[in-house]
Amino acid sequence: MPMTHLSYSVPASQVDIELDVKRSKFMTFAAKAANRDEAEIFIRSLRDQHPQASHVCWAYIAGHPSTTVRSMSDDGEPSGTAGMPMLKVLQHSGLGDIVVAVVRYFGGTKLGTGGLQRAYSDAVTEVLKILPTTTKVNRTDLKLVYDYEHDGAVGRLIGRFDAADIQASYDQRVSVCLAIASAELSVFKRELINITSGKVELSLVD
Repeated sequence: MPMTHLSYSVPASQVDIELDVKRSKFMTFAAKAANRDEAEIFIRSLRDQHPQASHVCWAYIAGHPSTTVRSMSDDGEPSGTAGMPMLKVLQHSGLGDIVVAVVRYFGGTKLGTGGLQRAYSDAVTEVLKILPTTTKVNRTDLKLVYDYEHDGAVGRLIGRFDAADIQASYDQRVSVCLAIASAELSVFKRELINITSGKVELSLVD
């Protein structure tokens, strides 16, 4: 089964914390970002809110934890001292649809390469400790069309699966649109064909 079929944990709301390291202020924000655009809008908004900040470093995983839609930035810090440590924490968290940004106000004392890596890594680790999460279920949109004689059996079958957004219409035949958990799709299709003896039209909805 492809990894993208599995449910995974995502941020339930935005949170932030503040850490002080040798008088430098590290303000860390975490939020949900289901795609690249949402992540970049979030980052831009923090830049707008903190125009005097020394750096606004960030990392995100926009999608399933295994997605390749991920990125990070040191934003002027020495290469590899901010964005990559932040992204590594996200990768080990098992979370998806997540963006984190650290707004740093320099306090006058240089932290060195190792100190910066620890500070940015710790900042993300700490914000994830207070981040509320919820489970995201990947779904596939389907349309079913079948004769009235199968309506009761199909309705009972749908009730046994993780289905949402169910909408039925009744004309010459019954049409049902629903969003089923992708992990259950193959079993659902097999049982649907069995109970209707193959007399069902099933199509994926874009």
